Amino acid sequence: MIYLRLIAESFRFAWQALRANLLRTILSLLGVTIGIFAIISVFTLVDSLERNVRDSMSFIGDKVIYVQKWPWSTGGSYPWWKYFQRPEPTEREFRQLERHITNSNGVAIFSSKGGNTFKQSNNSYSDADLMGVSYDYPKVSEVPIVEGRYFTPQEADAARNVMVIGDEVATTLFPFGNPVGQDLKVAGQKFTIVGVIEKQGENMFGMPNMDQMGMIPYSTFSKMYDVGPDGMGSTIALKGREDDPGLLELEYETRGLMRNIRGLRPRDEDNFAMNRPEMIQEAIGGFFQVVGLAGWVIGGFAILVGGFGIANIMFVSVKERTNIIGIQKSLGAKNYFILFQFLFESVFLSLLGGGIGILLVFLLTLIPQDMMKITLSVGNIILGLGVSAVIGMLSGIIPAVMASNLDPVIAIRSK
Repeated sequence: MIYLRLIAESFRFAWQALRANLLRTILSLLGVTIGIFAIISVFTLVDSLERNVRDSMSFIGDKVIYVQKWPWSTGGSYPWWKYFQRPEPTEREFRQLERHITNSNGVAIFSSKGGNTFKQSNNSYSDADLMGVSYDYPKVSEVPIVEGRYFTPQEADAARNVMVIGDEVATTLFPFGNPVGQDLKVAGQKFTIVGVIEKQGENMFGMPNMDQMGMIPYSTFSKMYDVGPDGMGSTIALKGREDDPGLLELEYETRGLMRNIRGLRPRDEDNFAMNRPEMIQEAIGGFFQVVGLAGWVIGGFAILVGGFGIANIMFVSVKERTNIIGIQKSLGAKNYFILFQFLFESVFLSLLGGGIGILLVFLLTLIPQDMMKITLSVGNIILGLGVSAVIGMLSGIIPAVMASNLDPVIAIRSK
């Protein structure tokens, strides 16, 4: 009860000081408010941007290794002339990997061609992606079917003209009905729609996603287009096992099998690339760390100014209440009571400034955004309040110690 009364009395003193010197307090808290606003707004934008970027990258799958002709690069030199001479992955290599791989939960091959026009009666959808995928493609990348079904193994083996379409294609070509069971034409070929993929929405990279594509069996795609070592490129994707978190076993086995399939000698360099989404995610993570550090630096200067402002308030408050401190001590108030009283006032003022800064960030998140959703996380709220509390303690500790060490007789005689 004593501590509760101490907190209540300290809160009352802090509120009285705030009301008595409202303009001075507001100006002094402005630094803390701006600092917390700068830090939390940067962190909120970084977190939201990073989340949206990673969501936009979900189409490349998780725990997947891609065998391709060209390696993904995140910086440095890129000897394209060397990679240009490499052969494209083939269906024969895919079948060999599918037959012999042991450290994978799924193997698939796919290829795509952009700039297609899907036609249905008088409706058409332009600049669509047509993607040929093997039957096990959903094992390496999620294909959420919302209507109808995925194509069957028999349809894939027989190279049937069946297609799964994205949500945007479905709503454009079939605005008033269910597209499942309907036909559409692409590249002079008629396809029967067997399923519709769940709406994915826009991604941060502006790249075509499943909303804007049609998915057909790889065998059907290879009949329509020249897919092979000298034709259109294909990608072999291998899904890692849960007990292989680093995908090291899968990577070593895949490299060995590919070198054996292509007849490479021990001293020969790999003539294929093994790409992993983690390469891009690490580069993105490094970029966001730099942005977060910049947010700390920018906000830190503002918070430093705000801390000096709060310290100034507390020094003035000690000066103005010296007589009251002497009376409190003469009536038996302990030093820790005086110390806690002024320290609590400093923390309260800093938290008030930080809270206003967080409120401003929250109001920013309410502004509708087309490209990404900005969300103020609980972690960032706690971070902002925590930083405010620390600044309040650091700013108020010296004035609070000075107040607690005042001699009661001298304090009472002061005016």
